Amino acid sequence: MKSTRALLDFWEEQMKQSHTSSNYFFRKSPSHYHMMLLIMAYYKQNVPITVEELKTKLFKTSRPKSALIINEACEKGFFFLEKTSKDQRKKNIKPTDSFVEEFEDYLKKLREISI
Repeated sequence: MKSTRALLDFWEEQMKQSHTSSNYFFRKSPSHYHMMLLIMAYYKQNVPITVEELKTKLFKTSRPKSALIINEACEKGFFFLEKTSKDQRKKNIKPTDSFVEEFEDYLKKLREISI
């Protein structure tokens, strides 16, 4: 029961920050959250992911909708696009340093309440 309460407290604290951080943006839809997890998983494995690959991997999301979500995430400063050296038409999508820091803090808090 203690861990359940800790999780609830954590969630409520996250929701208080929802309009001042990435919390609100990535909780808009399952596609938003899935995109965040995909990009961070690739980032953590030090494997690049192109915009086109990301659009393909997002489940139940049309390519135009995926493009809108990606553009909005970049405009808000969570991710950025980087041209590849081999093919200038392809762009890798990467998290910004500030988003990586925010994500790490989020994971740290989750680990603390799971103990």
